[in-house]
Amino acid sequence: MTAATRKKSPAPSQTTNEVRALAEHMLQQATIRATEARTSVLTVLLNTSRALSHQEIQDTLPEMDRVTLYRALDCLTDAGLAHKIAGDDRIFRYNTGSDDQAHVATSGIQHQHGHFKCTRCAKVFCLDEERHCTNHSHHHPSLQDQLQATLQATLGKGFQNHDIELTIKGWCAECAR
Repeated sequence: MTAATRKKSPAPSQTTNEVRALAEHMLQQATIRATEARTSVLTVLLNTSRALSHQEIQDTLPEMDRVTLYRALDCLTDAGLAHKIAGDDRIFRYNTGSDDQAHVATSGIQHQHGHFKCTRCAKVFCLDEERHCTNHSHHHPSLQDQLQATLQATLGKGFQNHDIELTIKGWCAECAR
């Protein structure tokens, strides 16, 4: 597994062509045919720091019809390259996440992190410690590991999670101003 395959989002200095090449590489690594629709949708998701609704992606790709967009999102989600977040507003949002694709392929478990939802603007952000951790010399347990430890401490040995759905609600930095 290459670092490019696990990468959550492109570096700020990467160009659109570089992000598109990363999307094509990720599709190839997942053994998914790199159609124009899948590549374009994955490129949009890689270029954002938050989860996007179908409508927000549609607004970014106005030339793509909504059925093709739904099919591309379903394919990316099924392949573990994106995840689908169900909001309490009944709107699904999509993000690429940072889940290790090798782990997803062997275990079938993906999307093992939490989210922050702004209650003013309804934007959803993934809580992704790999992307936001600035002190790489000091190892911090992942949110998944912390929650698994809490599960074991609270309920005892033998309990095992297969999915995490954690949403912290509040105001994003923009709305809190």
